[in-house]
Parts: sequence; structure tokens; C-alpha cells
Amino acid sequence: MNSQSTSEREQTMTQVDTAPTGADSPAADDEGIRPEGGSPPGPWRRGPLLTAGGLLLGLLLLLHGQLTDRAGLGSLVETFLPWFGLFVPVLLAGALRRRSASAAVALLLPVTVWLNLFGGLLGDRSHGGGDLTVVSHNVAAGNPDPVGTARELAASGADLLALEELTDRAAGRYAKELAKEYPYHTVRGTVGLWSRLPLSETRPVDVLRDDVGPLAERARVEGPEEPPRALRATVATGKGHLAVYVAHLGSVRVMPGDGFWTDSRDAGATKLAAAVAAERSERMLVLGDFNGTMDDRAFDGLTSRLRSAQEVAGDGFGFSWPARFPVARIDRILVRGVEPKSAWLLPATGSDHRPVAAGISW
Repeated sequence: MNSQSTSEREQTMTQVDTAPTGADSPAADDEGIRPEGGSPPGPWRRGPLLTAGGLLLGLLLLLHGQLTDRAGLGSLVETFLPWFGLFVPVLLAGALRRRSASAAVALLLPVTVWLNLFGGLLGDRSHGGGDLTVVSHNVAAGNPDPVGTARELAASGADLLALEELTDRAAGRYAKELAKEYPYHTVRGTVGLWSRLPLSETRPVDVLRDDVGPLAERARVEGPEEPPRALRATVATGKGHLAVYVAHLGSVRVMPGDGFWTDSRDAGATKLAAAVAAERSERMLVLGDFNGTMDDRAFDGLTSRLRSAQEVAGDGFGFSWPARFPVARIDRILVRGVEPKSAWLLPATGSDHRPVAAGISW
């Protein structure tokens, strides 16, 4: 009897040792283990972390304007908001791998919100034509070839050229190279406007607040006052006067202990929005490097009064910075009282920004 009991125990132990284990075992749940005697979770109970991730992504896209801006967190997220859509295929791959129905359904929220925010930018919205072609370009203070950059911009055929981040030395080179094609121009501080049409009523616009950047550093060394970073001019066209603003808002920085620092830019955006609100001309353009995207809450004062030429009549997102691998549209052409017909990017120059262009009509 003892011999038989020993044999039965050995057979039982052998069966236990060879029992199937792992994710494919009937005794395993979607994590590969489950309590003895339990049943594996169904597709609606699998992947709870993936489900939560999909819902959180959707809520972030939907409520990004409610995100705190402490340490610039809100601005940082909104600067790269379109790129958050890349998390959708990652989460979808996880949902398919885990065969989680709940995770797949949860992704409907971020997909719907992303398409509502950016779906209209995926196609080509240009109509061609236009009465006036305008170009805006941050030519970069450290541009190694300002002469070549000026020639490339002149070859674009633009009627108006707005240039930002001009140094004193480079401004003279641009003026010389562009003089033949653009008989009218004005430079105020680090920004300038070159035109084929007569200019009048030019003046600087104050958008400064303790800026941080190469031009501001140079200005602090040379004197107590920083050079203007925005201007306003009136352009005489065949269809009436057009108010044109050229602006280079303050730099943004990721700073240890302070996070994403945007104080100077945000103050400049507020001042520029106030100038736009006070502008009496029905037709106006605002061109320049804003150091932020139009999804950023800092520009609500501008987007509530102006339209983006790229969003109305561009092809795709039109990312302009950095030039080698653009990830954000921080260079803008905004309009009021005129109709954008097309918007596009020009080839890269010696700058770290791509030039942006638009054809407008009225």
C-alpha cells in the first residue's frame, strides 16, 4: 500500500510539472498568471493600463488649455501638441498585442479630438494666385552667408520681405543685395521690411521684456537699451493701404529650476496683441518669428483677431523650425481683412529657420 501511494504521488507531481504555463495556458490571464481555478479575463478587462493611457491622452488633447502653465508646462505641451498624436499608434499596437477591446475603444477619444484639432491641416488647402506675395524669414544672427540668403529671398519673387534677427552688420548687406528688387525698405532694431511698393508711417513697436537671446546679449554689452524687435509700416498697394507688422518675440528657454521659461515671449505677445487691437486699418498683416505655435495659449489675443495664412491656405502643418528637421511652426503670417490664397515654405537658407511665404488677395 505504501508502494502504491508513493507511485501515485510521483505521477501526480509529474503531471503538475508538465502542466502548460505562460500566456497560452488556459490557466493564465492576459498577464500570464491567474489564480488557480479562475478564468482568464475577457477582452474588455484586458490591458487596463493601456485603456487608462488612451483616455488620458484624449483628455490631454481635449483639455490642454486647462493644463497648468507653472514652469511653462502648458506652453511646452501646446508647442508640440500635434506630435502627441504619435502616441495613438503606439497604444493601438499595445491594444492589439494584448487583444484588449477596452484599450482599442478608449483610443477613439484621442483620435477624435486630434482630428478635430488638426485634421483640417492634413490636406492641401491652397487655391493659387493672389494679388500680393509676402515672405517672412528669421535670417539668424549667426547666419554665415547673409548675401546668399538675400539672393535666395529675392529670387522668391515676393512683393514684401519681412526679416527678423538682423544684426547691424548684416542689415547693411541685406540692404545692398536687395536694393535693386526692393527699392523701399525700413529697419528698426533687429527687424526689417523690404518692399516693391511704397512704404510710409513706419515706426517701432514695443514688444520687449527682459529678453534672453544673442541679440539681447549683444545689446546689453553695447548699451542699456535693447534694439526694437517689432515695427509697423503702411504699404501702398493698387487696392488701398495695407498695415504690416513685423515682429520677433522674445526667446524661450528650458532653464534649470525654472522649467520652460516664456516670460519675455508671453509679454511680447500681449503687447503685440494690444497693438493689433488698436490698429485702425481694416487690412493688415502680422509677420515674424513668434517663438511659439498658434496652439499656445499665449497667443490667444492674436488668434482671436487674426487668421493664419498657413491654416487657411497651406499644405500640411508647414513646420518651419529647426530648418534641418522642422518640428514646430513658430514663423507666422497672420492676416486680417485680406484673403490668403496659398501658403508654403521656401528652401532652407543659412538660417536655422525656414522662410515662410503666402499669397494674399482682396
